[in-house]
Amino acid sequence: MGRKIAVMVIHGVGKQTPDFAARLTEMLFERCRPECGDDLVIESAYWAPVTQIEEDRLWQRVLEGGELDFLKLRRFLVDFMADAIAYQPTPNDRKMYDAIHSVLAETMQLLAVEAGPDAPLIIVGHSLGTIIASNFIYDLQMDAEKHLISEEVRAFMSDTPLEKGETLTSFFTMGSPIALWSLRYREFGRPISIPSPTLREHFAFLPGEWLNFYDADDVVAYPLKSLNKYYAGAITQDVEVNVGGFMQSWNPLSHLCYWTDQLIIERIAASLIATWRYLNLS
Repeated sequence: MGRKIAVMVIHGVGKQTPDFAARLTEMLFERCRPECGDDLVIESAYWAPVTQIEEDRLWQRVLEGGELDFLKLRRFLVDFMADAIAYQPTPNDRKMYDAIHSVLAETMQLLAVEAGPDAPLIIVGHSLGTIIASNFIYDLQMDAEKHLISEEVRAFMSDTPLEKGETLTSFFTMGSPIALWSLRYREFGRPISIPSPTLREHFAFLPGEWLNFYDADDVVAYPLKSLNKYYAGAITQDVEVNVGGFMQSWNPLSHLCYWTDQLIIERIAASLIATWRYLNLS
């Protein structure tokens, strides 16, 4: 048994189940185990219940308000669009923002226990999960300067390098709407730093990367390197993929099909194996 690698997987919008990442996790274990053995630790950040309870309450309230047409379509919009709307903090209310970030903090605390307090951290995010991951890592990277981590979130954190984001090595975004979120900022803003600026304090030469996987038929996902010079420098590669089966690969339903794409699994697994080799063979 060698040094371990910590992987956090974060889902996107819509109704999710606790096993949302089960198949991706299984495929990564199958691909990495022959070389990495049991040194890969994967945990899922399952934040869906945070918004689902309030979305269910909202749905009941609007149904009581009057007769509505297209109920199935409206419920679909509540389950998908409301996640993104609810997550955004307002000047006077960070309830949802902090509650979702608390799930990430708790997941990273679990990884620190299972993989080690200074284990390299890899994040895999899908859809809105890429926004959540980016915001949370930004808050961690800027906390010393701007004090962005709330006391609610800090209650789920210990003082370990992994939980402070210091060992963040690689970031894999799937079906990411970060390009759309960049409209909130002048000249489309600046991305988080991948690897973490403090990674070299723990692993002097550990390689890291940010791969952004997008399907051209997925209207939610976009390339990122072309946004501005900062993204051009931060993103290792925008990787175009064709995800999904016959019924999904040619249309926007492809947005739901990144989890088991073989090319994505191979690229992530190759990065995990390279990280393991650095830790245990160099």
